[in-house]
Amino acid sequence: MEAVELLELARERHLAGDLDDARTLYEQVVASSLDDPSPMFSLGVLEWQCGTFDPALAWLDRAIKIAPGEARYHYVRGLILTSMRRIHDAIGAYRLMLDIDPEHIDALNNLANCYRENGEDAVAEPFYRSALALRRDANALTNLGTLLQASGQHEEAFELLNEAVRVAPESVACLVNLGVALNDKRDFARAEALMTRALTLDPQFPEAAYNLANTLQAQGRLPEALTMYQRTLALNPAHADAYNNLGNVCRGLNEYESAANAFHTAIRLRPNFIAAYNNLANLLRTLGRMDEAEARLRKALAIDPVSSVTHNNLGNILKDKGLLDDGIASYRQAIASDPDNAVAHSNLVYALVFQAEDAQPVIDECNRWSERHESPYRENRIPHHNDTTIDRRLRIGYVSADFRDHCQALFTMPLFSRHDHARFEIFCYSSVRRQDEVTERIATHADVWRDVQDLDDEQLAQLIREDRIDILVDLAMHMADGRPLLFARKPAPVQIAWLAYPGTTGIQAIDYRLTDPWLDPPEINTQYRERSIHLADTFWCYDPLTDLPSVNRLPALTAGHVTFGCLNNPCKLSDHTLRMWAGVIQRLESAQLVLMVSGGSAREHVMRRLECHGIDAQRVRFVAFRPRADYLKTFHEIDLVLDTFPYNGHTTSLDSFWMGVPVVTRVGQTAAGRAGLSQLSNLGLDELAAHSEEQFVTVAVELASDLPRLVQLREGLRRRMSESPLMDGARFATQMEAAYRQVWGEWCGDKGRTVCS
Repeated sequence: MEAVELLELARERHLAGDLDDARTLYEQVVASSLDDPSPMFSLGVLEWQCGTFDPALAWLDRAIKIAPGEARYHYVRGLILTSMRRIHDAIGAYRLMLDIDPEHIDALNNLANCYRENGEDAVAEPFYRSALALRRDANALTNLGTLLQASGQHEEAFELLNEAVRVAPESVACLVNLGVALNDKRDFARAEALMTRALTLDPQFPEAAYNLANTLQAQGRLPEALTMYQRTLALNPAHADAYNNLGNVCRGLNEYESAANAFHTAIRLRPNFIAAYNNLANLLRTLGRMDEAEARLRKALAIDPVSSVTHNNLGNILKDKGLLDDGIASYRQAIASDPDNAVAHSNLVYALVFQAEDAQPVIDECNRWSERHESPYRENRIPHHNDTTIDRRLRIGYVSADFRDHCQALFTMPLFSRHDHARFEIFCYSSVRRQDEVTERIATHADVWRDVQDLDDEQLAQLIREDRIDILVDLAMHMADGRPLLFARKPAPVQIAWLAYPGTTGIQAIDYRLTDPWLDPPEINTQYRERSIHLADTFWCYDPLTDLPSVNRLPALTAGHVTFGCLNNPCKLSDHTLRMWAGVIQRLESAQLVLMVSGGSAREHVMRRLECHGIDAQRVRFVAFRPRADYLKTFHEIDLVLDTFPYNGHTTSLDSFWMGVPVVTRVGQTAAGRAGLSQLSNLGLDELAAHSEEQFVTVAVELASDLPRLVQLREGLRRRMSESPLMDGARFATQMEAAYRQVWGEWCGDKGRTVCS
């Protein structure tokens, strides 16, 4: 049989998928016609299709040596080299091909892909554009669109990805990439429709299932997302990103063991997977396994020492363990690694509150936060045209991610349940991911409930403007899950900070902060960026939301010794605090101390510090963090609480009073350090507030030595609480509403005119 006939037969076998016969026939042709590059080229294509890249490349090299001007040979050589991950060599092959045929669209597109793979996006972009100048090719449109999207050029990227779908409406890749862009724009409905269509066109395409799962997760539809991630993994069991996101979904569903398994699998599949290490560490933190969490984060930092996210998360762990200085150092490193990490900067601000004995260090850091993160929004703020009729019904908006079973509810419920809805229309903007019974209770007290978990700050700001909110109240400030960048956009004409902690936000766009006469007396020249509004009695109004557990008999009567306690976060256990406590413990030989600290090295660290201050380890007992009902029962073991300094107990002290346990506090110079004085003054027990270390020791020792007085306090504190301003919800609501009227009148006066719009 002639060589020409053999070659034709080989090609027929090749097209029919009979690759072994085709290979044999091609080799026969090569043997009979050593100067013909055509069968060599075909053999190269065949070996490439079989995944045997070295022989494929060898055949292409032989063909090119004979016919160096054949453009398609260089093109296929580029494909083979790309498959071999020899990206630099593939770039050379495509460039040689384009020297011969400069208008080959696929070569231009593939060359751009190689540069992009090499991290040279700026070099890749003009090649995509050259391809598109020749023809509006769907692949080039999609590739350039995703490149621009990654570089932040979202509008042009979106136009290109839309065009790609118009050019190739049945292309699964085009549909998925447009869906990803829509997901980034938080247009979840359209994104979901495109992903679903892509998955219908190709049910075996794992990226369609994966990105659909991402869209469902972003909407908080966790059970559906769980199913879709599982489908992704059935299609591609090595999909590390799907395992990582599956772990986050399982965590959101409180399926912690499954979450941990998913994160571990993601790390096994991709040993340098920084995000998975961080997610696993955050899960372990939730479970109270702080040492394991820290180990995971330090492993992540060994892989990427400048990961801002990892340094921030490590700061959280160290702070929780009571290593406040180390936590602050980690937050600073997070900011040094990424100065735009507003979350880490907020965490730094809040952490500084725990150690600041005067307000200035916190104020200075807040000002730096504002200059870095708030200033970009100042020039673009939209003027407000709210109706300036002073006595009309005002719209009050509250923003929180903690409208749920959270300590915040102990303070929002007394207020929300007593608002005058005839004079105030109450809007709640809730970012709660997992709603519960407390969420439902709070929602019954709102005129308008907005579930805004799926809205970014800009979208939420627009919604607040559309709702024509008059006064917007921040309930989180710089604490976890706060939205300071929402308030930086100034979506309401008047903005107020309340509840999270009685300090400053440092945010220029927040006009006022709430306080009381004890937190900020006139003689304390504390500086705030916001204007202070003094409520008549108290910054807090408390409702335990339960009558259980009841107050028990004084433990010292049966134990034979006094038990001091402190159930505050360990990051409040400053050296100043431990020094004061040591003065008390050393004066009472049989006294014991109960502290709430997570297990492992955190307890060892606290114990070493206690011993350095002269407190014998035999006199200290630790308890674990517990659900609220069990946590309140811990007060059954405590006779007298010793407060922390310079950051006093806030919610914890109110819980203590409710459980019949008095608190001896040390009064400081900051609002956070005067919380004990405020609460005790509202209870008529300001004699338990000390203004020096020596006085703190004296007051605590004298009270601990007076068991009849402790019995009397224990039996009467709950009633005293109930009858005080600290639990007078109606009085508190009236004062809050008066404050709202005051600031509204000031804003209307500043406007200088009355308009109805």
